[in-house]
Amino acid sequence: MESLVSTEWLASETGASDLRIVDASRHLPETGRDAAAEYQAAHIPGAVFMDLGELTDPAATVDNTLPSAERFASRMQALGLGDGSRIVLYDDSAIKSAARAWFMLKLFGARDVAILDGGIAKWKAEGRPLASGTETLRQRHFTVWSDPAKVRGKAEVLANLASDSEIVIDARGAGRFTGSEAETRPGLASGHIPGSRNVHYAKLFNPDGTFRSKAEIAALFADAGVDLSRPLISSCGSGMTACVLAFALHLIGKNDVALYDGSWSEWGLDPATPKATGAA
Repeated sequence: MESLVSTEWLASETGASDLRIVDASRHLPETGRDAAAEYQAAHIPGAVFMDLGELTDPAATVDNTLPSAERFASRMQALGLGDGSRIVLYDDSAIKSAARAWFMLKLFGARDVAILDGGIAKWKAEGRPLASGTETLRQRHFTVWSDPAKVRGKAEVLANLASDSEIVIDARGAGRFTGSEAETRPGLASGHIPGSRNVHYAKLFNPDGTFRSKAEIAALFADAGVDLSRPLISSCGSGMTACVLAFALHLIGKNDVALYDGSWSEWGLDPATPKATGAA
C-alpha cells in the first residue's frame, strides 16, 4: 500500500479483511466544530473514529504531548487496529489532522499506514457512499513499540542551536513565524526558533485538498532554504501541523525527520528560550 491513496483506490479496496479505515479529524477549539459528532453524522463506511484529543499524555505540562507507547497501543487495540492491519486515515480538518495520526502510528510501530488524498471532502464531492452512527471492530493486538529517534524535546532543540546538526522547519503561517501576527494564547511569545525555516503546511495542498506533486513539494522546501540533504526537525504551534510537513517530506523520500512535539506552545511559553522575529 502506498503512503498516499486515492478515493478510487479506497473504494476498490473497501471490504478487504485487513483494511481498517479511520476518521482522524480534529479541529481547533475556535472553530466550534465537534469531530466526534461529525463522524457520527457521516463517515466513510467501515471507518472508526480515532479521538486524537485522548491520544495525549495526561500528565504532561504541554498541551497535545504524545502519549506513552502503552497508552497508544491500548487505544489502537480497542479500535480494532493492530498488527497486520492496513490502515487508511482521513480527516475533514483545516489542520490536516490525519497527518498527526499517521505520525503516531508510524512512531509506535504500525507498518502499513496511508492517508486518503483529499480526505472525506473529496469522497463526498464524488458522491461516494456514507454511513452514520458508530462502527465497532473486533479488538486486535497492537504490539507496544516506539522509535524515540523520531521525537525531539526542548533540551535537544536548544542543543541544536549550538551544534546546527539539524534544520528546524516551522509549519505555522508566515505572520506567526515572523512575529508580525501576535499569538492569542496568554503568555505565549511571538516569533520562531532561531535559525528555523518556514514552510506553511497549507501550501502543500491543491485547492481541492489533495497533496501537490512531489516536484512541487520539494520545490517548496527548497524555496524556503531547507537543505534536504541534512536531517530535519519539524515544528509548529502544538505538534499537529508539523506532522503534515513530516508526511509531505516522507512522500518525497525524506525520512530523517524528527518531530519537536512541544513546538511553539512549549518554546514560546518559556522565557529562557531564545526567540527570533522577522523572516528567516
